[in-house]
Amino acid sequence: MATIAASSHAHAGPYPVTVSVEGPLTGRNRLTTFLRPLLAIPHALLVGPAMAGQRFAAVGFIGAAAYVLAVVNWVLILFNGAEHQGIRKFQLYYLRWRTRALAYMALFVDDYPPFDDAAYPAGIEVGEPSVPRDRLTVAFRPLLALPHIFVLCFLVLAWFVTTVMAWVAIVFTGNYPASLRPFSFGVLGWLLRVEAYALLLVDEYPPFEL
Repeated sequence: MATIAASSHAHAGPYPVTVSVEGPLTGRNRLTTFLRPLLAIPHALLVGPAMAGQRFAAVGFIGAAAYVLAVVNWVLILFNGAEHQGIRKFQLYYLRWRTRALAYMALFVDDYPPFDDAAYPAGIEVGEPSVPRDRLTVAFRPLLALPHIFVLCFLVLAWFVTTVMAWVAIVFTGNYPASLRPFSFGVLGWLLRVEAYALLLVDEYPPFEL
């Protein structure tokens, strides 16, 4: 069985957000793939649907809480130069869950995502930011993230198309097309890097690359 293991890094040294996915290309589960839109609903409600990821309102109930708490950390960082660690832990918990759910929704893996931090063939690592934080970029974070959000609107739309193509291929052949995987995984990594930046988990500006 062929397997692709991939990780996402920035071009000029490693970006402090690393996404990794290990999933088979061949011998995929056709039945769970066919039913994937239904099977993914519980996770979509909690951490957001994969193909609405370019809209940061579509992040599910847990994601909504993570973004509301980001406002609290925004104020704390501006006035104290440091975030609340409890909030950071919750946001990281949300990102780990979202990574697993998106990998499942995007058909990278067949294993059903756990509703906790159990081992899974998709994950995300976020490096610790320097302290004190970069208050200037934090102050303008919503504006600074806009160019990425604009680009992601188009990338995620293309990602949806490639995922539908992969869905058809898996249902009929049992194989994920290898040619589609690099682009799809690249968009996943880009999306999650920007989310980590928008949630104030890192201060380094995300690269514009797949």
